[in-house]
Amino acid sequence: MGWKLTSIPAPLSISLKAEFGFNEHHQNEAINYMRFARSKRIIRLKTIDSCFEDLKDSRLVEETFTVDEVRDMLDGLQLVVRGEVETELINTAHTNVLLLRQLFSQAEKFYLRLQTDISELENRELLEQVAEFENTEFKNPNKTNQEISKPKLAPLNEGGVSELLNKEISRLQEENNKLKGRLRTLETQAMGALDEKTRAERALKDLQKVKGEQQMATRSQEITSLEDTVAALQEDYQKSLSVNAASQRDLQDNLVSAKHDLLRVQEQLSLAEKELDRKFQQTSAYRNMKEILTKKNEQIKDIRKRLSKYESDE
Repeated sequence: MGWKLTSIPAPLSISLKAEFGFNEHHQNEAINYMRFARSKRIIRLKTIDSCFEDLKDSRLVEETFTVDEVRDMLDGLQLVVRGEVETELINTAHTNVLLLRQLFSQAEKFYLRLQTDISELENRELLEQVAEFENTEFKNPNKTNQEISKPKLAPLNEGGVSELLNKEISRLQEENNKLKGRLRTLETQAMGALDEKTRAERALKDLQKVKGEQQMATRSQEITSLEDTVAALQEDYQKSLSVNAASQRDLQDNLVSAKHDLLRVQEQLSLAEKELDRKFQQTSAYRNMKEILTKKNEQIKDIRKRLSKYESDE
């Protein structure tokens, strides 16, 4: 029977014998099974011999027999021998199933899957090797008796499996603790980055607020000044109305010019505001704050990706 493993066990340093390619332990197990099968075969052959002896003692008591009597004796003997052989073949098949059960049970404890090659059971070359090995192994009665007197090998227990499982559990627990520690470190880093981002955003808002207040104050002062100028011009205009028409036209011209100046100043204020905003954006403080915010956002994105990766691993 050919066996092959679907999973690769740990390498074993074993001394192979030439007969079957087994190590010493497995070869002794094979010899024990052959000894068991040999003893069962001898007992069954003795049973068949006793069937013939019983026939001789019970039926062959006369010197001559008719054809019908001989046929009847042979039919009865056939039934008895057939029953014995059939019983032995069935028992042998069931015994082999129990042997396979032991092998499969031990393999499953180590998470192995054994496969059989049924075609190898009819390999004449291998069968002849087994027969030759059996004849060589059991032809010496003294050797057979010595083999029988050997102590039985202890069956595999679950100690090895439990030890392997405990080691694997310990390794997984240690790895899990390391991952938890790394996760806590990443969470701390993420919280620190979020705090830094919050502080940077608050500082940027404060700068923008100060800038806006300064711009509003400057604009308010300029508008107030222009309004005062317009008011003074209007007052002068009202006064000039009582003087003469010529001066009234001059005042009107001055008023129009003042309004034009007001519009021009307002336009200049708008341009100045845009220029001030552009210059502010070009300042080192603004660029540094913007770079800090950009870096913090990238760090937070990276930490979030790493956090999601470790959470999926757990």
